[in-house]
Amino acid sequence: MDYFAHETAVIDEGCKIGANSKVWHFSHIMPNCSIGKGCNIGQNCVISPDVILADNVKVQNNVFLGPSMVFTNVINPRSAIVRRDQYLKTTVKKGASIGANATIVCGHDIGEYAFVGAGAVVTKTVPAYALVVGNPAKQIGWISEYGHRLNFNEENIACEESGEKYRLEKRVVSKVII
Repeated sequence: MDYFAHETAVIDEGCKIGANSKVWHFSHIMPNCSIGKGCNIGQNCVISPDVILADNVKVQNNVFLGPSMVFTNVINPRSAIVRRDQYLKTTVKKGASIGANATIVCGHDIGEYAFVGAGAVVTKTVPAYALVVGNPAKQIGWISEYGHRLNFNEENIACEESGEKYRLEKRVVSKVII
């Protein structure tokens, strides 16, 4: 075995994991996945069946990445021009969800608990708790940590499922800690 798997990680049958990859605490690699070389699967991640990750992919803990979603790595790709020295970093923060077939253009971060709808094309940074959809992605509202729309028509609003309260001030949403 030329990769690292934490003792609490679950790796199902039929998986191929490349050299120097790491699978951390409580992560689950489901059947028939192909994980490239030098990948890092963070704590509490689930990689669904038959997923293929290329070399050097990093999936951070507590983030949802839907089927066939894509991260780009350069702004102006050309097959005949090598631009490996121009890769732009994209950070996806804790609790964010990125829907199926969404594309995240490099250099644009996704905030904590943000929700990128299926098929969206993100061309600018997405704030924490924002709900964005479309091509190009536009913010159409706010979302709770449980994935429910927050309709602010008063100072604080509660999530319909969890009851947790949120505040909107100067276009920034924060969870109210009691």
